[in-house]
Amino acid sequence: MSRYSREILLATSFLCGSRGAMQLLELYRKLLQRCDITEEQFCLIVRQCPRFLLVRAPAGDGGERPEDCTVVAKTSLRLCRSYGREEQCGECQQLHLCKFFIYGNCRKPCKFSHDIRSGHNYRLLRECTLHELDEDDLFLLLLQNDPALLPEVCLHYNKGSGPHGCCTFQSACTKVHLCQHFVQGDCMFGAKCKRQHAIDDHGRRMLEDRGLSGDIIHNLPFIYRNIHHLTAAPAATSPTENIPDAFCKPAAQTDETDDICLHFIRNSCKFHNECRRVHFHLPYKWEVFDGINWTDLQHTEDIERDFCDPSKTQSSGDRPVDFLTMTRESQRVRRLSTVSSVTKPPHYMLTTGWRWYYRGDQGKWVEYGQPDDKNRTTSVTSRTLEEAFLSDRTAEVRVVKGLREYVISFKDMYQRNPKHNTKRKVRRRPHFVSVAEVEKQTAQ
Repeated sequence: MSRYSREILLATSFLCGSRGAMQLLELYRKLLQRCDITEEQFCLIVRQCPRFLLVRAPAGDGGERPEDCTVVAKTSLRLCRSYGREEQCGECQQLHLCKFFIYGNCRKPCKFSHDIRSGHNYRLLRECTLHELDEDDLFLLLLQNDPALLPEVCLHYNKGSGPHGCCTFQSACTKVHLCQHFVQGDCMFGAKCKRQHAIDDHGRRMLEDRGLSGDIIHNLPFIYRNIHHLTAAPAATSPTENIPDAFCKPAAQTDETDDICLHFIRNSCKFHNECRRVHFHLPYKWEVFDGINWTDLQHTEDIERDFCDPSKTQSSGDRPVDFLTMTRESQRVRRLSTVSSVTKPPHYMLTTGWRWYYRGDQGKWVEYGQPDDKNRTTSVTSRTLEEAFLSDRTAEVRVVKGLREYVISFKDMYQRNPKHNTKRKVRRRPHFVSVAEVEKQTAQ
């Protein structure tokens, strides 16, 4: 790997400057801005360099796609515990540094070293090719790799129903109270989660008492997620875990996809005509087949607005699109879109938010998880149905509303009452996003 030492250093710096981890494609694009590196060379570096851990999203969440893979920065370096206890450590292979110096809040005078370039430390950093890394980047790398530097996430906080879970120490707990599923990246409740997704005031005071600076405390939820990835990796998993094959193949060798490129919408796709995804300025695209080619339909925004309304079966206008048969007169019609929002983290812009509806008693369409006319809600939401649908499009899902049980069939898009053998129609429609809203989001 010595021939790629500059690229490895840059990649490490980018990762540490981005809270210790980045998406695979984002890291590659950042490297392209600073050095001339091919996809094959980048794949080789991520596969073979022990500095990087590749984390794939679960298969049902798009884990086979390179844009859904995350690269986490690794190092085997640790702080010497004997040095921190003022004990002799012999021929030590760990850093001799003040941990409060790493926390960014050491109160001088200090009897421990603040010199990362001391003879002992510099030798170790050079052996690990970290001697050119900035102090702040090095410290973040140590924080997410050395388990002795940060308190653990409290497991008892994540059990039970109280504000502190079943943690008996409650506000006196010396562990961090964070949602374990948020740390693992699989919390289904988002902003509605009753567990903390950020460090609260109590946690901040506790961490400040331990010497951690405000900047580190702010980034801790993301650092803990990286720690989870680094510690949860199976022992048999090597740093050379394969990158999804699609990343290192040219567009002609990969399966075609109808997904609209999220990066193109944000004017950041570096692959241009070689991109495997559709380039369009909106997160949706309506096309008609003329017998030879697919061509764009006019009034795309108007068609999309009508389609997002579950009560409508066709678009308005002189030549309407039939949403049930996906035709216009005798011609086939198709709708392309960005990936479903449930396959991406919440901060991703312009993914497609799919909504699931059933037809109520008065013919009104009601979204799953929302109250009906009698203020009754279903046991499943649009998000849970969308996740189940993407996992298996022929599955059946059990749903409860009030005292009644139903079964939703994705195959025929009906909600069935097995007791009375009655059925209601089910529809999956996207949340409408106007052209003006797209322009506002991309401008930001």
